[in-house]
Amino acid sequence: MMKVRVCVVTAGHLSTCPRMLKAADALDGAGYDVRVVSTNHTPWAAVTDRKVLAMRGWASTVVDYDRETARVAQFVTGVRFRAAKAFSTAVGTSRVSMPMAIRAYSRIHDELVRAVSAEPADFVYGGTTGALAAVAESAARLRVPYGIDFEDLHSAEDSSDPVANVLAARIEREVIGGAAFATAGSPMIAEAYEHAYNVRPIPVHNTFSIADRPVESKRSDRALRLYWFSQTLGARRGLEEIVRGIGRMGGPAELHLRARAIPSYLDVLLSLQREVAPNLRLVRHDPAAPDDMVRLAQSYDAGFACDEVSVGLNRQICLPNKIFTYLAAGIPVVMSRTPAQARLETCLEGAAFGYDCGDVDGLARVLARLSSDSTLLAQAHCAARAAAERRWHWEHPEDRGALLAAVAGAIR
Repeated sequence: MMKVRVCVVTAGHLSTCPRMLKAADALDGAGYDVRVVSTNHTPWAAVTDRKVLAMRGWASTVVDYDRETARVAQFVTGVRFRAAKAFSTAVGTSRVSMPMAIRAYSRIHDELVRAVSAEPADFVYGGTTGALAAVAESAARLRVPYGIDFEDLHSAEDSSDPVANVLAARIEREVIGGAAFATAGSPMIAEAYEHAYNVRPIPVHNTFSIADRPVESKRSDRALRLYWFSQTLGARRGLEEIVRGIGRMGGPAELHLRARAIPSYLDVLLSLQREVAPNLRLVRHDPAAPDDMVRLAQSYDAGFACDEVSVGLNRQICLPNKIFTYLAAGIPVVMSRTPAQARLETCLEGAAFGYDCGDVDGLARVLARLSSDSTLLAQAHCAARAAAERRWHWEHPEDRGALLAAVAGAIR
């Protein structure tokens, strides 16, 4: 019997969208014939993409619009995107036609649609900002059902670009109504979509498979080793607050940062460290493939998931994959109490140490406890491992299982 064909779509790189990567792996493992459509536009991510693909057996189609490897596509998509956005702004984002709104919101909408619909599929599932409308349109061309993933509340994702937020809201309303199902990156994101469109997405957390190596006891005779990672090392990620909190902690510490650094911002952060945290050693690491992130987190004492006071609505209600990476690695989480993270903190039973957003002294007190109390730190590591095993891992029925059940139901 022919396998059911599922196309998974992301407007990002495979290595920067672990959520769609995990979905593809789960569907492949469940016996579906999987093809993934992704993009290439950033050289450093292309390197890790190749590592990811080398470990997979499913098919892949890449929409390339990188400046070096696809100059014509880079130029054409850029001109179309800027023209559509200028026209939409002039006419009015709430009045411009839907095709124009889509192209003002997604630079590579047409290219994604062509790539997805170029081969047969029985179901299309996808997410990320630029792929929302492409998932729906390509499924319509193929005359098959589709599922949409809202990892973020896209209509509140960019606090600096109200035009993009209005366009996103129009596209959200368009695609969610026709979807066989929708998934969301956190319960509070699902609640926001239900409130806005009267459709309740299925919460599927950004969890990961648990590391094989058991938790090891941490020594108390060295600097506290702390960890943070993201795609980009830049402003408005709470790092200045972290540096100030470590400076007030008192004891020696290392802060390991894994991300692509914006040089000007790195200079600012290093200057701040010299000024307020002479007890701190900053160490930068290059980005790594998604398959390696849990393993790379295991050697640290704790990981940060911190936001500034001024973050927008989406950041307040999302649960970043940092948190679940740390738990899968067996290390505790130091987190700012955004509404979503504060709710999660109550479920982690000693694996999370929260502080109020903007409360540098509160952060310093948390870090001082972890630095001075080796028993507390060891207990926190055990609690992180236990939390991951109990609920916060990708194989849990409420995450991977919920996605597979939704796809199976949609295809039936």
